Amino acid sequence: MCQVDEEYNGQLEHRVTPRVSKKCVKCKENTAVLIIRAGDAFCRGCFKEYFIHKFRAMLGKNRVIFPGEKVLLAVSGGPASSSMLSQVQEGLSRDAPKKLRFVPGIIYIDEGGASGQSMEERERAVAQLESVFRATNYHYHIVHLEQVLSLPSSVLEAGSSATEKPQTGSSYKAAVDQFIQTKKNQHPDFSVENAQSHLSSLSMQKVENGVTSPITPEHTQALQRLFASVRTLTAKEDLLYTLRQHLILHTARTQGYTKVMMGDSCSRLAIKLLSNISLGRGASLATDTGFSDPRYGDVVIVRPMRDYSSKEIAYYNRMFDIPSVFIPGLDTKAQDKASIQHLTESFVTKLQTDFPSTVKAFLLTLKNTKRKMPRVPVHLCERALGMLQGCMRIADVARAINCKTPKIALHGDRTDS
Repeated sequence: MCQVDEEYNGQLEHRVTPRVSKKCVKCKENTAVLIIRAGDAFCRGCFKEYFIHKFRAMLGKNRVIFPGEKVLLAVSGGPASSSMLSQVQEGLSRDAPKKLRFVPGIIYIDEGGASGQSMEERERAVAQLESVFRATNYHYHIVHLEQVLSLPSSVLEAGSSATEKPQTGSSYKAAVDQFIQTKKNQHPDFSVENAQSHLSSLSMQKVENGVTSPITPEHTQALQRLFASVRTLTAKEDLLYTLRQHLILHTARTQGYTKVMMGDSCSRLAIKLLSNISLGRGASLATDTGFSDPRYGDVVIVRPMRDYSSKEIAYYNRMFDIPSVFIPGLDTKAQDKASIQHLTESFVTKLQTDFPSTVKAFLLTLKNTKRKMPRVPVHLCERALGMLQGCMRIADVARAINCKTPKIALHGDRTDS
């Protein structure tokens, strides 16, 4: 092997290492500072414009949120939800060219009681998040997970969707015109330019913020006993997700919010897609990972961050100093095989590292799924309803196979079909 160069005398072909362009692919002038995908190098200014435009385009394309609606932002302190909060602030600022026209609020679910955190650690995390929330001047709600033990049973019932506006372009434009006309009738000097300042004043009113109700050691102990009775980490994470959804839904209903924004990125949704299939919830994939989830009737869940990868969010937060708070969860420092959700996350993350189109390919499969709202005469848990649909589909397939396949006798003699 040491005589290769001498024998071939330089006739071997040398592999040329591909070099990334040093110029931004958008403006073609500034020096690129980051690479999102292969061949997509952006400068600082163009990347910010690209990131903001993607958020606005997602909301404008779907047109689910109407002017004047109260929207609850579910912020966990992580990178994705913190970036979502920053995008809402950017869209509501007076310098924005196309301002958002809804009234935002923030909710944070304190899950320290389930993950075994001490009260001092929980108070420290809440204090850090409160400083971020106060800087936005939005009304915020800090809800402890222990409060789920005192929720009414009506939280499982789907609310009436009679007041929900149809999601069409003409109805959205009519809602905008009606909003502006109403304000003009109330205030003759009202104009489109000061519409956003009026909406911003609604969210900046001096209202009572903070923790909705105090918790007691008895509530924390009851919550810990509940999670201790669950044996596997897979079931614990599933239980935590269900309780979190119930608290967010209850807060939205009691405080008058009609939309809830979740900070699920496309990377997180790809993990959720495979996890739900593994847990037998394939029937509800369209609503669990789509842009909007109207299953609850009076409250619609939207996911405006579903087109962002975790890499894009990390770059944006790093470059523009978006604050985030790390809060340990149930699966922190757990092994890959500790739960189905954690194993799926490890699998998708490693696969995405070697094949950058993995997450995008997973989400493209969702376009072939159709959302079918179930009509069940009784009120069922959303989780149980998804399991019920899956079992019914399996039964239909088995019945069809049984009708088409010739019956086999016990002794191997073929009977008449």
